[in-house]
Amino acid sequence: MTLATEPHAAQDKARFDKAALLAKYRAERDKRLRPDGNDQYLRVSGTFAHYLDDPYTPFVERAPKTDHVTFAFVGGGFAGLVTGARLVEAGVDDVRIVEKGGDFGGTWYWNRYPGAQCDTASMIYMPLLEETGHRPTEKYAHAPEILEQCQRIGRKYRLYDNALFHTEVTGLEWDGARHVWIVRSNRGDAFTADFIGLGTGPLHVPKLPGLEGIEGFRGHSFHTSRWDYDYTGGDPASVTTRGARMEKLTDKRVAIIGTGATAVQAVPHLARSCRELYVFQRTPSSVDVRGNVPLDADWFASIATPGWQQRWLENFTANQSGGPGAEEDLVQDGWTDLSRRIRSKIMHLPPEQRTPANMIAAFEDSDFEKMEEIRSRVDSIVKEPDTAQALKAWYRQLCKRPCFHDAYLQAFNTPGTHLVDTDGQGVERITEKGVVANGREYEVDCIIYASGFEVGTSYERRAGFDVTGKNGLKLSEAWAEGMRSKHGIHVHGFPNLFFVQPTQGANLISNVPHNLTEAGKTIAMTIRHAQGIGAREIEVTKEAQDAWVALLLTGMGRMMMGNPDCTPGYYNNEGQPQEHIARYNVGYPAGASAYFQYIADWRSNGAFEGLEFR
Repeated sequence: MTLATEPHAAQDKARFDKAALLAKYRAERDKRLRPDGNDQYLRVSGTFAHYLDDPYTPFVERAPKTDHVTFAFVGGGFAGLVTGARLVEAGVDDVRIVEKGGDFGGTWYWNRYPGAQCDTASMIYMPLLEETGHRPTEKYAHAPEILEQCQRIGRKYRLYDNALFHTEVTGLEWDGARHVWIVRSNRGDAFTADFIGLGTGPLHVPKLPGLEGIEGFRGHSFHTSRWDYDYTGGDPASVTTRGARMEKLTDKRVAIIGTGATAVQAVPHLARSCRELYVFQRTPSSVDVRGNVPLDADWFASIATPGWQQRWLENFTANQSGGPGAEEDLVQDGWTDLSRRIRSKIMHLPPEQRTPANMIAAFEDSDFEKMEEIRSRVDSIVKEPDTAQALKAWYRQLCKRPCFHDAYLQAFNTPGTHLVDTDGQGVERITEKGVVANGREYEVDCIIYASGFEVGTSYERRAGFDVTGKNGLKLSEAWAEGMRSKHGIHVHGFPNLFFVQPTQGANLISNVPHNLTEAGKTIAMTIRHAQGIGAREIEVTKEAQDAWVALLLTGMGRMMMGNPDCTPGYYNNEGQPQEHIARYNVGYPAGASAYFQYIADWRSNGAFEGLEFR
């Protein structure tokens, strides 16, 4: 395996007009700032409610559940699967996962658009590889393989036995007299559970652009999270992994609105298939080298010794956060490239000059270098100069989710593929016949919305329900001024409830599954301890929660994602001030590696500091 990119001596010596670059970044940001923030998007409902239908698994009628389980988990993605697996290993054999899709997978159940694949290396992204004995077929696995791994986990740990699919939780209520949670759903369920886990991550509630005329389009349309292969032809496996064309698009004019990570992966396949493809862009993504390769079986056998995946997880995190073990880079990709650059600059400073200010300067210099390379890469690939210029990202790399791809930029050299750059303004409106941008109407047969998912909206809106804890306390009330927890897992006032997500823990956004796997281990050990001492309730004290939040706020916080010259996007609440809430969207001050070591010690020493067992 080789590095996707390597810093060169010439690049290290490069000098940038930082003031001019920052001025350019701010000017590009200002074009895109909108006072409506997240309100610019529509919920998928009403006329578009069919966008939420499950086209992949038939709906099966069943009787409502009114029984009792030890542990119920809301969400059948990675969070539910890894937590369920660790609970089974800890001896909890009645785990029930409630999932609105027709199978396990979460994001990877719904995302079957052409080209879908992970953008963090398979070896560290796909959970429980060692436990299931699966060898990834390539460095960046495609969606069908990731979904198969989710199903493999479900089978190995018998999580299918008690799962409820095509089921949406509508309410969670704590019954203090019985020390149980009451779980209600849209299918009439009203069962109880001793413990609840919540894995309702941000990438499952589709959103649409709030465009004038969007309901009046007379052609075909769909959201990328419900790709309509009946219309396009092909299927996820043939198109994504074998490169087959979507044959029903041969005579079609297609518009795709959005140029984030989903579009970056789907556009090359559309460019091969459509008669005409119009890619409507408000903000270009930064698209670095992916360097995907098949994984050699002999090579894998040489590294797959006991504990190999944990070593790889820890190594990647160390390279991201500068923790112990960063001297070697096992993954060697675009994520670790930026980290290597930053660390190199810091290590070249005399020890007495390694101040926070100089560390931030090293971060900025490395970011300027990296983004200049990414912009130069566009010029080296895209033949038409105006198109190349429009595809350049003018912001810091971590202002938006970085993308990595080796066919997206090349797609704009394909005859019939057109970039419609809107200079930061976005599409103007939808008509009966097509899309209006820059004052021109583009008549199309189909509109594909690559507009992403709800992220900056309230937790209860994304989850689809509120949570009622002790004394009638609503989670929406407890978090009205921002999230408050210990470890991002435990929340005061909500006993026996556990969150599985990155915030207020490691906050490792580059590889979210590492956060989830550590949370799953922590929850399983905590419950095993409670059962061992005969406790029926587990709750974090207010004092411990307050102390944890105070500790988090001593760190550098959101850093790039909160930077005032970042272009609007879901990382920064679409550029809208939300400081009273966003200031809590942080991680452990000493970094992700230090957090993972801390939480391993916390759960294994037997004290479970900060929790009360009753």
